[in-house]
Amino acid sequence: MNDHSDLKTTPLHALHLTLGARMVPFADYDMPVQYPAGVLKEHLHTRAAAGLFDVSHMGQVIVRARSGDNADAARALESLVPVDVLGLGENRQRYALFTDESGGILDDLMIANRGDHFFVVVNAACKEADVAHMSERIGDICDINLLEDRALLALQGPHSVDVLAELWADVAHMRFMDVAECHLHDQPCIVTRSGYSGEDGFEISLPAAYAEDVAKRLLEHPDVQPVGLGARDSLRLEAGLCLYGNDIDRGTSPVEAGLEWSMQKVRRTGGARAGGFPGADRILAELDRGASRRRVGLKPEGKAPVRAPAALFADAEGREEIGRVTSGGFGPSVEGPVAMGYVPADRIATGTVVYAEVRGKYLPVTIAALPFITPGYKR
Repeated sequence: MNDHSDLKTTPLHALHLTLGARMVPFADYDMPVQYPAGVLKEHLHTRAAAGLFDVSHMGQVIVRARSGDNADAARALESLVPVDVLGLGENRQRYALFTDESGGILDDLMIANRGDHFFVVVNAACKEADVAHMSERIGDICDINLLEDRALLALQGPHSVDVLAELWADVAHMRFMDVAECHLHDQPCIVTRSGYSGEDGFEISLPAAYAEDVAKRLLEHPDVQPVGLGARDSLRLEAGLCLYGNDIDRGTSPVEAGLEWSMQKVRRTGGARAGGFPGADRILAELDRGASRRRVGLKPEGKAPVRAPAALFADAEGREEIGRVTSGGFGPSVEGPVAMGYVPADRIATGTVVYAEVRGKYLPVTIAALPFITPGYKR
């Protein structure tokens, strides 16, 4: 039996054990990787109905301008990310990236405008570093508060809106990336219509003390099953979504990662607030002229998954290494192996064949369009 006694736990830890979860260490937390149904069934159930994920290990941060003017907080955050924060409407959320001076990615995150402050959700493994980064860079303008007493649930899948509407009818009117404050099962919550599965869904931030009650209430619905980290990973991989530390890190730029869509025109060359964020010279140059390599989808031939960090080669003899797989596994929804990785810019065309080294053999892998599934976001 594994000793997980030195790991942190989320407010739902006891519930995971009651539900029969297999627990594993992840980002210094004891987290459920799967439940008795197994990863495959959890994945397919999320695509078909609704899955409930515990993502309470993520960092939830309040950024509030000391002046009381939320525009000051927006401008401060814009000094850290290549994203339009000032133009983010109240009760709207946006994907963003913390970048470093060389144009690498420190973390990816979600920024929500709550009117008098910004609500920021960062990755679990990066949250202490992210808070330190914000405190050092904008701490003279904003108070940065990492919330230690909150839980975060993700309800994902095409039936998630109907499930949540039984607790709060107005949820049906929310659009993708909307943010709302409400009461679920008589408990105050902040709900965003977003998630990490490629499906319609919601993330629910609520006081830790009420998390188990709300989770149990959601699990009472016949369309909802608990889902662990295993299916969370296969769902996001099919959806072409990056995992920090695998697909993006300080060694990758936003343009290399194919994340240009997250950078609005106002922050680009010629925009009203172009640049002004760490690594802007490199990132803006790559936006204008392209990067030397790109993140791409990869479809291995046959049934054998190709996993990170398999090397990619230009030829079947393995003479010229050209890139590396960063995420890979079996895609239950596409009924075959899928992967992502980086290749030179002259090899990114869909249909291009490269070769992945797997146990001493060079297996053909075809460059494929991302995502591998059709997303179900409620636009």
